[in-house]
Amino acid sequence: MAVQRELLSRTARNAVRGELTGLAKAAIAEYWENEHFAPDPNFTPGEGSVRKQTFDSYATAVDWTDADHVARALRVFETLLRRVDRDSRRDGGGIPTDSLADLREAFARDGVRLDDDLRLHTARVAHLVVRTDMLTKPSGIQAELERVRRFGADYPDDAIGAAKQLIEATAKVVLLERGLPVDERLDLPALVKQAQHALHLHPTSAPPTASGAAPDNAESIKRILGALTSAAIGVAELRNRYGTGHGRLTAPTGLGPRHARFAVGTAATWCELMLDTLVDPDAPWRRANAAATSAGGATST
Repeated sequence: MAVQRELLSRTARNAVRGELTGLAKAAIAEYWENEHFAPDPNFTPGEGSVRKQTFDSYATAVDWTDADHVARALRVFETLLRRVDRDSRRDGGGIPTDSLADLREAFARDGVRLDDDLRLHTARVAHLVVRTDMLTKPSGIQAELERVRRFGADYPDDAIGAAKQLIEATAKVVLLERGLPVDERLDLPALVKQAQHALHLHPTSAPPTASGAAPDNAESIKRILGALTSAAIGVAELRNRYGTGHGRLTAPTGLGPRHARFAVGTAATWCELMLDTLVDPDAPWRRANAAATSAGGATST
């Protein structure tokens, strides 16, 4: 069985650890716990000051191969570094230039950028493994959308890849939640259409407009749904040409933050409509189910 590679190296972690000399032990523990980490109960102290031992006790409890753990740990590191810098500036200093250079180099090796405000930005968005078994609640995909929104503009090709990935994950979650089979052989256009049909959100799913019909049956809504279907499929086509995930020999050129925001915004609109409809008690798919159940009951009596 292959060993999973750590998403953030020991080199980067130790670079942060080395900057904690002037920070109180309680502050270090507080910042870890603010991100819902706890110290490893089996931690065995090694070399280093009490501050570094405190840091190590939490760091050893992190699963560095897990994208969510690493995202939260990076927020801890960001807070720690900003606190160290702020405290140092009271003495007229700040984190030394050489130390900042070392930190930036260490993070850069792992695809993480440390900016001038000591904020950490990761380029790993598109490399998230979307596990549908872990995303059977809408909040899971919504959290991933927030990550893409936060980091995508810095890495447009990654953002486009992640946008496509989130559309695919959302479609699969919808099918699973509706108790329908997920065919892994389907391409994204077929998957998008199948998921929309499952929620009666495909323009061909809604019944003809009638007087007093629900808004979901209106022709204007059908036209929007048709355009949204095309937009979601367009994100996949954009990813195939420009996004990450195809082992290109050369990096795509010409992409900028506006392309990232456009792709992510399109994915977000589609995903949020699907998730909102999935949990809406008055959604059209629920009304259709209720009508079918009622008709079935009437027939059997």
